[in-house]
Amino acid sequence: MLQKLVHMIKKESFAFLKKLEKNNDREWFLNHKSEYLAANENMISFIEALLELLNKHDKIANTSGRQSMYRIYRDVRFSKNKKPYHTCLSAGFKRATKYLRGSYYVQIAPGNSYVMGGFWGPNPQDMDLIRKDISFDFQAWEKLLNTKKIKDNFGTLRGEQLISAPRGFAKDDPGIKFLRYKQFLLRKYFKDEEVLSPDFLNQVNTSFKNMRPFLDFMIEILSTDPNGIPMNEG
Repeated sequence: MLQKLVHMIKKESFAFLKKLEKNNDREWFLNHKSEYLAANENMISFIEALLELLNKHDKIANTSGRQSMYRIYRDVRFSKNKKPYHTCLSAGFKRATKYLRGSYYVQIAPGNSYVMGGFWGPNPQDMDLIRKDISFDFQAWEKLLNTKKIKDNFGTLRGEQLISAPRGFAKDDPGIKFLRYKQFLLRKYFKDEEVLSPDFLNQVNTSFKNMRPFLDFMIEILSTDPNGIPMNEG
């Protein structure tokens, strides 16, 4: 139990994020910098523990919790939203090696905490392989995404979508509902009381484990030719 408490998300971290949501300006932030640093260190501790658990069932390229964290400072140069800070604490994990594609993400924010995993921005070559597989066998996608493990934990496939069919594919392709996706993601939300519970670390790790059938399915598409023969990683 003591080990769980060490890596819990603290109420004080949540309290800081709630105040930042209402006071998203540099003067306030500078006056509360110590609260931010404490919340950030709390999140790093949590991520360090999560990274250790992840590496027991997957291979992660990240080497530390600190390296995995996203900056709280927003890049506002090309954004209409000029608020200088993100109102969440978040981290991402990239899977190691060319074979273990995909990545994981966790976000902590009052009322908007979730985990996500999958493929954020497939390159053109990967996207072509994915869409050809969908067009050839969209039933396999439906079968996977309707399995109990995926459906119960993540609901449906998520990600940005095209308005119409991608170039080279017909609008009436049987797999059109999947062909329009530009990202291929699974997401699960958590209530605030779940985030603040001693078991949250295990819940997040279990959620990432439950994504594996989807990640493994995508890896096979991206690493084998249409005949199922492994492609050269080179």
